Amino acid sequence: MKVTIAKVDETLFDGEAESLTVPAVSGEMTILGEHMPLITTLKGGTVTVRGKNIPDEKQFFEIKGGVLEVRQDGVTIVL
Repeated sequence: MKVTIAKVDETLFDGEAESLTVPAVSGEMTILGEHMPLITTLKGGTVTVRGKNIPDEKQFFEIKGGVLEVRQDGVTIVL
């Protein structure tokens, strides 16, 4: 799935991923390919991106809060 993690003035990650784990306000969520569309708010914590080509490869991003959007076309955006 295509994942973009961005701040107002900077893109932190833009690429393919196997999964994305985020600290949603209602609890930790993991998004996989073909996830149903959704929009939810995020609380402070760690966003984890698991690589598509190397599944054991993980990247971590600290956030203070934000919004997660999973679109119908499979694109997932964290702002």
